[in-house]
Amino acid sequence: MVPVDDTALAVTDTGGSGTPVVYLNGSYSTQKAWRQVIADLGPDFRHITYDERARGKSKRSADYSFDAVIRDLDVVLRTRGVDRPLLVGWSYGALLGVLWAARHPDRVAGVVGVDGPFPMGWTEEADLERVRKLFRRLRFVLPLAVPFGLAARMSAAQHAEIQVESHALHAALGPTLGGLTVPVRYVIAQGDHTGDAGGEMDQARASLDPLLVRNPNLQVSARVASNHEKILAKDSPAVAGAVRELAAAVGREVG
Repeated sequence: MVPVDDTALAVTDTGGSGTPVVYLNGSYSTQKAWRQVIADLGPDFRHITYDERARGKSKRSADYSFDAVIRDLDVVLRTRGVDRPLLVGWSYGALLGVLWAARHPDRVAGVVGVDGPFPMGWTEEADLERVRKLFRRLRFVLPLAVPFGLAARMSAAQHAEIQVESHALHAALGPTLGGLTVPVRYVIAQGDHTGDAGGEMDQARASLDPLLVRNPNLQVSARVASNHEKILAKDSPAVAGAVRELAAAVGREVG
């Protein structure tokens, strides 16, 4: 366990001299989500995974803000002695990888974004209240979903505020992606997110297209048939391929 602020994070590090890859989880998922990707990449890479606050085996906290998530990544990298890793993030983790890289371009070799991040998010209060209402309805179900990596050990209101903050960060992401100086490889799903209404995921994915033209550091490594939730399970080879492609592009190929 790695202590940080008022909590402690469960961290797994395979060690070795290979290219370090740090995996960043979805909003409520755990490090278990990366098992197939890690198996596909094999021992030529050093794999570092961890559970965020109140997820998996990590401890609860009084702070689940995105700033706390940034601090957690800082601490994991420092305590594991990792220099310029590849950051591989899915969904919320992809947002974390890009924003951390924008803040620390000299401390990261590159980012693989798995179905994210996209420069689109809800900012209208009616949409945000819809998020809060959904989690209020799910408040009795959330504890049952924790063992499956579909919820965290926190209140329904805390779950909702993570999503509200995430939408605000995505909505403001365009300038950050447009000015990013580190290489990013996207693996983009084609299917809808569960609960997607009116093709929202298609719109979010399409919002990336103008930035791909403007910033050559942003490239799509693969488009796959699975949906947002199943991409790591069904298309892990494509994610592993993007990691290898990025490692080669930055001159850190080891296998």
